[in-house]
Amino acid sequence: MFILLFINKTFFFRNLFTRKQSARFEKQNDVRWKLFGKVPLGENLQKDPKKMQKEYEEKTGRAQRPLSPKQNVRKNLDFEPLSTTALILEDRPANLPAKPAEEAQKHRQQYEEMVVQAKKRELKEAQKRKKQLEERCKLEDSIGNAVLTWNNEILPNWETMCCSRKVRELWWQGIPPSVRGKVWSLAIGNELNITHELYDICLARAKEKWRSLSTGGAEVECEDAGFSAADREASLELIKLDISRTFPSLCIFQQGGPYHDTLHSILGAYTCYRPDVGYVQGMSFIAAVLILNLDTADAFIAFSNLLNKPCQMAFFRVDHGLMLTYFAAFEVFFEENLPKLFAHFKKNNLTPDIYLIDWIFTLYSKSLPLDLACRVWDVFCRDGEEFLFRTALGILKLFEDILTKMDFIHIAQFLTKLPEDLPSEEIFTSIAAIQMQSRNKKWAQVKRMSVFGN
Repeated sequence: MFILLFINKTFFFRNLFTRKQSARFEKQNDVRWKLFGKVPLGENLQKDPKKMQKEYEEKTGRAQRPLSPKQNVRKNLDFEPLSTTALILEDRPANLPAKPAEEAQKHRQQYEEMVVQAKKRELKEAQKRKKQLEERCKLEDSIGNAVLTWNNEILPNWETMCCSRKVRELWWQGIPPSVRGKVWSLAIGNELNITHELYDICLARAKEKWRSLSTGGAEVECEDAGFSAADREASLELIKLDISRTFPSLCIFQQGGPYHDTLHSILGAYTCYRPDVGYVQGMSFIAAVLILNLDTADAFIAFSNLLNKPCQMAFFRVDHGLMLTYFAAFEVFFEENLPKLFAHFKKNNLTPDIYLIDWIFTLYSKSLPLDLACRVWDVFCRDGEEFLFRTALGILKLFEDILTKMDFIHIAQFLTKLPEDLPSEEIFTSIAAIQMQSRNKKWAQVKRMSVFGN
């Protein structure tokens, strides 16, 4: 049917083109020497323009009347796909037989069905866009109200309000980005009493080391005299390598990016501040998240105090005994909350270190989408190390059905590279369902028992 229409249209346009071409030659004969500025001999060219317009209107049946403002607007706003109109409802050319009534009815029916489906799709998409817009507006209003609450009520009265039920509930919903840095700084604290001046001193010493190592000069005398130049050079090269791999999709920490030098400075300053710890892979992600939310010196202060927490110090100093203590405590709550998955992991000899180390080292900033990782950080700053392991159990719970069907290799691959489109609300709903209490004992008590092997 469509092929026949195409052939019919081809003959129609060919005849039309022939008629237009002959008309064009006739018009050229009338105009004659007009291109050379001479007076045309054709009769039509000497007619009044208004008269010619009137004749044209009478011939074509189109009276050119001024359109009213209402007429300028489409009378029928219903969706009408023009391509289907041309394809199905096109009448055959005059030199061909007309469509049979049955075929015309069939085409009309097909056209109406296509229009109905197109309208349904358009309505569904419009409703989806409307819902997304409403949710976005609602979220923006919620964030705006939260910002006012944090700035006007909570932050000015931090000491008295930070532990209140209202603040804890607001905290769980996520801290607005505009006040996130302030809240993190207050929640992490500054037990080390680091000042901006101390950061400048550590940074200056780091730059001096870098110059000495790059020029092959003598070893720099300082507190870490026990560390060889080769060790310090290796640490420096590791920092450079890790910076290039820090949030590569953002392209802001790599060479030439706006935060490359800032990240390099904070990591270098920390190696001078804590030579006993030095630089360890994973630190760059933690420092990068802080840089995105705080000024440079404040980010260094928060970074140093954060890594000084017992859990982070145990992992970054690679204290195997303490790390095993954390893993043992984690498995107690793992078995309590997810017994079926726990048994499946035991059966496949999948130990917590295979997936937990990467999650804890980077505080989930490498494993989760950045916005979701920041929300995990929000509650981590509120609840401490316990929330890191609760988050791990929440992730395992969310994917429990999938993981129980996998073997060792696929589980390890899945947990070391989580899906990139993790929904924030689903993750936090799963985390909220995790109970961090085993036989009336909380996290700190279970961990203490693990230390003594009870």
